[in-house]
Amino acid sequence: MEDSDKVSQNGNTTSKEDSHMEPHDNKHEGNSHTKEDILEEAIEYLEDALIELEEYAKLDKVPPKSKRYLIRIDKAKYEVNVHEMTGRQLLDLAGKKPPENFLLTQKFRGGATKKIELNEYVDFTTPGIERFMTLPLDQTEG
Repeated sequence: MEDSDKVSQNGNTTSKEDSHMEPHDNKHEGNSHTKEDILEEAIEYLEDALIELEEYAKLDKVPPKSKRYLIRIDKAKYEVNVHEMTGRQLLDLAGKKPPENFLLTQKFRGGATKKIELNEYVDFTTPGIERFMTLPLDQTEG
């Protein structure tokens, strides 16, 4: 057989006579991952990924829903395993006790801030959340 009668398929050289093989589907032999399986694995990966809110805000990206978030309260960073928390829970996490004696604000990309009430939920998938800040309340405030 002459070299001109040979065809390269997937790095293997076969003769033109053997090249009448059926087209190979996109499944790997012994590995039957469908597009749905791959998508599900990607979603599971994102759900398990540690999402750093401050970085997503700096990049102006919407944080995906995850099981793990890295949030910043004042100068400290905390890893949490939920996608939302109340103002009270955030203050407790930061050791600000009793929470009623502190003001909690949420800082967004661009400098905007929002006061978070003790029973108000903060959804970490909200775009632009950079960090949280606390301030002790005077006895006459609050």
